[in-house]
Formats: sequence, structure tokens, C-alpha cells
Amino acid sequence: EPIWVLARGSEAQGIHQRPAQPGQADPSARIGSTAPPSLLITFSPAPPPHPRALRQLRTKEGLVQGHGCLFHLGCGTRLCRDSGSRLLVCGEDGWGEEKVIVLFPFRLRPVETDPVHMRRSVILVDLLFIVIAIYKVAWVAASSPTCQLLRSSPLRPHSVTITEFGAVGDGVTLNTKAFQNAIFYLQSFANKGGAQLFVPAGKWLTGSFSLISHLTLSLDEDAVILGSMDPTDWPIIDPLPSYGRGRELPGGRHQSLIFGSNLTDVIITGRNGTVDGQGSVWWDWFKNHTLNHTRPPLVELMYSTGVVISNLTLKNSPFWAVHPVYCSQVLIQNVTILAPPDSPNTDGIDPDSSNNVCIEDCYINTGDDLIVIKSGWDEYGISFAHPSSNISIRGIVGESKTGAGIAFGSEMSGGISEVQAEDIHLFNSKHGIRIKTSPGRGGYIQNIVVSDVTMTNVDMAFRISGQYGEHPDEHYDPEALPSINRITIRDIVGTNIKHAGLLDGIKGDAFRDICLSNIVLDVTSKHPWNCSYLEGYSNLVSPEPCEPIRKPIPEGSSVCYSFDHRRPQSSSGNRLVSTLMKIVFL
Repeated sequence: EPIWVLARGSEAQGIHQRPAQPGQADPSARIGSTAPPSLLITFSPAPPPHPRALRQLRTKEGLVQGHGCLFHLGCGTRLCRDSGSRLLVCGEDGWGEEKVIVLFPFRLRPVETDPVHMRRSVILVDLLFIVIAIYKVAWVAASSPTCQLLRSSPLRPHSVTITEFGAVGDGVTLNTKAFQNAIFYLQSFANKGGAQLFVPAGKWLTGSFSLISHLTLSLDEDAVILGSMDPTDWPIIDPLPSYGRGRELPGGRHQSLIFGSNLTDVIITGRNGTVDGQGSVWWDWFKNHTLNHTRPPLVELMYSTGVVISNLTLKNSPFWAVHPVYCSQVLIQNVTILAPPDSPNTDGIDPDSSNNVCIEDCYINTGDDLIVIKSGWDEYGISFAHPSSNISIRGIVGESKTGAGIAFGSEMSGGISEVQAEDIHLFNSKHGIRIKTSPGRGGYIQNIVVSDVTMTNVDMAFRISGQYGEHPDEHYDPEALPSINRITIRDIVGTNIKHAGLLDGIKGDAFRDICLSNIVLDVTSKHPWNCSYLEGYSNLVSPEPCEPIRKPIPEGSSVCYSFDHRRPQSSSGNRLVSTLMKIVFL
């Protein structure tokens, strides 16, 4: 059934549609110069469009379209990211504090042929707008400070093309030496503003190569970097110190196709060029148990600062697609990541023991978790003690039939904290939001906020797995229990959800302060929740959650984590709005 978006038309200046009565909709609404209606109801289709399509829509004046998106002349540049069930504030010069538009995504049953239900729908809509009139929380949809600081990229005064070093873009010639020689040559410009290596249109077969500091690797629109299907073209390197061994096998691991270590100011970008790992051979070796070493990521940067990965398509990674590990100041933006649904362990983006990371405006469709935050494995991660922190995730669209949209762990022994994930659109997936851990991990996952999420056709909206298992060796400490606390999940709408949540902690190690609020799920199971060994709070959750998290969120309490620039966790306005939303579902 559809999701609808209600906007207060008197506030949305310049919007025009054919005359509509409350409870009716005009999906073809367009912006015009005539007076706005008193009420605008627009249809929001599912699945949501590709983020590049959203960017294209923003350039077409006046289109009312998208998954919780409202476009209009005054404030059309950021509505896609900041829409959903949150409060949007629009002033005369764009987003500000002068005027209020409230968008409530919810589900309406068809009522066109039933006069009684039609009258009821009209009354409910009127009630919602009474709520809008009284519910003006002083909150502005602001971009994450982490993302704001990372968006600027330097221009390189020097540039060379890969063909100048003998590369041939026929998809057959191996160009590893050409990439290595070009990058070696560009080292001489590191203290002169850096340099760019340009990859033009063509298919450029290569083995693994390493980047340098103050370098931009730029791919043209029709450029494709192809990973060699010969494993000897992917060197063996030492295991990560926070893992103690390869993730799949003891010993070393294959180096990623695009690699870098101890770098500063490195950019991988383009005009939507492609990096194709040709991972099918690696997936077959994994399934047939014929690997000798752990499979390589597609892109991995270690111990690096000032990393930008943007405007690319990354596909068919042998293993995890993007793996920044022990890094800081990382921006991953406008990236499409693709892999078949049956490709094993092809995570999309895995920030690992990294801090100050911004991931935004990405489309991910892979064979495992779309975005998963990690920080080391059991005793090695505990000893290395390098947490992941201050991570912002926003504007993500994707699906994974075998994984989760946003995940934490299971390798989290160095700790994970201060993570904000918002404006997430998931469809046709196994899990929506997932936490994975196990006795022996130690570490912590705390101070997490996941908000403004829409889910369509998801098997399980929320999953906490306290017995995930998988240990690097027999030397782990089974008494090293993880600490999971101050996890806030709020403002979630789900359609065709099989199960609301399976939340399993660890006996003797209760996971604390798990907070759910403003959540409406269209659940098909007769037993939507199952919980054990955890405790928390909830407000305005439908269907009603399990007993351990059924306590109401205390007014004015800080038990539920919230970032400073976000709105309060509970308020009378929130309660009234969600109560009315629940009535609509009856």
C-alpha cells in the first residue's frame, strides 16, 4: 500500500495542483505560479529512486516526486535529504526558522468508494493539521558538521593521463605497470599542490596498485578500471593488527585493487566512472573452499587522513567494496555500489577503526550489509584499541536480500560510538538496522542514533544479535563481554515488514538504554517482537514492542541518546502526532 506525504500547502510557496479535497491525491502535482492550495497530498512511490535520479529531479523545476521528497522554488535543494517524518523549516531564502512545513509519511487505506470512511479520512486529515498548527518544535534540519567540514576538495595544478605511461584501454592488456609508473612519477608533485592521474574512456585491466598522498585519481564517464582475474596480480600483505589474521583464513590477505597506506589528501573520483573488481572468480573460490588467503576489498585505505571517494560506480568487489581502516576525515559521497545478491560478503562501505567519517547520497545494492561499522576482532581489536567514532551517514538508498541496511559489528572490539544515520531508504532487504556482537568481543557500541528511515519489503526491521559467534582463534577471552547501550532508533516507517524485531542480548550482560520512538511498521507476522537480555524504553511504537523495552521514555531524561542539534526524544506533540498516525492504521 502506498506511503503518503502531507505538506501544509499554505507554507509551501509556489506549489500548484488541480483542486483537491482532503483525503484525495494528485500524483502529477507540479509547481506553478498560481496561489497554493490549503492542502497538498502527494504520492510517494516505492521503491525509492536512485540518488542520481533525485539529483536530476532537483534540476527540473517544480517536480513533486520521490520517496518523501517535496520540491518547490524556494527550498528545493535539500528537501530530498531532509524529508521524511522530521520537521522541516523553510524561510524566504531557503531553509531557515521562519516558516514551518511538516511532512508525515504514513499509510492510508483506499477509501474512494466508501462515504463513511471518506468522512473519517477527512476528519483525520483535519486533526493532523490541528497538530501541525500546535507542533512547532524549534529545530532546523541541518547538515552534519562532519560532512560540512569534509566537502571541499583541492584542485590539482598538475595532471597526467594514464595513456602517457603506455596503458591500453582494450580490456585485455594488463596495465598494472602503467598505473604504478604514473603514480611514481606524480610523487614529485606532492609538495607542489599535488597532481591528478586521469583515466579516460576505455576498459583498463589492472592488478592492485597503490596511491600516494596529494593525489587525485579521476575516472572519465566511460572509464572502467577492471580488476585482474589472476590472483597473483593481487599481492599478499600482512593481516590487519586489529584482526590478528585474515578475516577468512589465517595468515595474510590479498591487497585491495586500489590501495593506500599512511596517506594524506587522497581523492578517488570522476564523472561516474566505474571500478569493476570482476569478483565472480573470487566468489567461486570462496564457495568452493579453494582460497589460500582472505579475499581483497575493492578499495582499501589504511592509516590515512583526508580521504575522498566520490562520483563513482564500484561493482563486483571480491570482498568488501570500500574499507577505510585506521583513517580519519573520510568523505564518501555520490557513490553507487553494486554486486549480485548471492555474492558472499560483498559489504558496501565498512568504516573500520576510523573517525570523522561522512557517508552521504549513495545507492548500494550488494550481497551483504550496505553500510557496516567495525573496529577490530576479539582480543586483537581489544589490544589495538582503535575505536570508530563520529560517523555521519545520510541519504542512503539501497537493498540487500542477505544483509542489513545499516549494521554495527560484528567486529567491534575497539569500540563504536557517536554514530548518526539518517534519511535511509531500504527495500527488498533481509534486515533494516542490525547490531552484531558476541561474548569474547569486548568493546562497546554506544551513543548511536538511527532516524528517518523508510523500509519497504523488509524481513526484519530491527535485529540485535548477541551470539553472533565467529572468533579469530581459540585465544579469545569468552568473559570479555561487549557493552551495548544508549542506542536510539526513531522516526521509522515500514511497509510490508515480516517481523518488527528480534532483539537478543547476552545473558548476564544486559544491553541497556535501547530506545525506540515514533515507529510505525506494517507487520505481517502475528508475533512481531521477540526480546531477551536487554532493557530500554519506547514511545509511540506500533506494533507495541516487547516487554523489556516497553517502559515509556522519561520526560526530560538523558537515558536515550540524542545529538545536540536534533529535536527532543519525547514531547506531547510527538505523542499526539503518532497517536493519530496509529489511528490511520486501524
